[in-house]
Amino acid sequence: MSRTVDPHAHASAPVQAAYSYCEAVTGQQARNFAYGIRLLPTDKRQAMSALYAFSRRVDDIGDGALAAEAKKQRLEDTRALLGRIARGAVEEDDTDPVAVALADAARRFPIPLDGLDELIDGVLMDVHGQTYETWDDLKAYCRCVAGAIGRLSLGVFGTQPGAPGAERAAEYADTLGLALQLTNILRDVREDAGNGRTYLPADDLAKFGCAEGFHTPVPPAGSDFAGLVHFEVRRARALFAEGYRLLPMLDRRSGACVAAMAGIYRRLLDRIERDPEAVLRGRVSLPGREKAYVAVRGLSGLDTRTVSRQTARRRA
Repeated sequence: MSRTVDPHAHASAPVQAAYSYCEAVTGQQARNFAYGIRLLPTDKRQAMSALYAFSRRVDDIGDGALAAEAKKQRLEDTRALLGRIARGAVEEDDTDPVAVALADAARRFPIPLDGLDELIDGVLMDVHGQTYETWDDLKAYCRCVAGAIGRLSLGVFGTQPGAPGAERAAEYADTLGLALQLTNILRDVREDAGNGRTYLPADDLAKFGCAEGFHTPVPPAGSDFAGLVHFEVRRARALFAEGYRLLPMLDRRSGACVAAMAGIYRRLLDRIERDPEAVLRGRVSLPGREKAYVAVRGLSGLDTRTVSRQTARRRA
């Protein structure tokens, strides 16, 4: 979708009110995401908030208490709304503030809205109770629910003119989304088990004696739970390393946003690696001061410079 509106142009009062609603949703519900997007200029921050609010709506349907058939209908209704947004059929006075904000963001930035269709497909996999035999199977799911979000975000960020390798930016954004999602899956294994969901590949669970699942604060008897966690942590780290190649392609503030969000998840990964069984006892999280430090580090451009040096050495 081509950009038809100056992203810096002043939005009307109804659109500003819609963006304010989306920013409030983001600030209240996106504990890690919000630390990154606050580093963006206003137009990009608002667009990212609109993307988050729509994505959150989709996730909430999948995680809610409705019966499966009702969830499917709600998701298809949401897909129909997305179609209206993509066709430019949502007016500023529409009663749905998320639709109004996302429609405006899509006019201002080349956002690939089909990525939100993929998100709906991924949440439908959850509703159907799908399980994953191999990493390739899980990767397909992760690309729907997280890789697509990376590509959508790139539509807002854009790449710097003449940035080397920019033709692969969408691939790196997708890979970074996978890294974040795999980190989420590790963090939430106990919570997901309580909801009847298992995301880690069955092949990996069997290899480490964890096929019984994670329904108690202790690992399955006779399992190598730490070995499983460390195996998945290494996989996530490889995805982060590949996805971080996106950073030098972004402008300073967009790069800071990505580095902050990814940095928070990398630190979560460090905590999980140090104490694998912590994910069975409760949700692993970072204190606010540590998230703030990661945000400041992202704004400093340290991660971007590190990746740039590594990329230059590979080319030499």
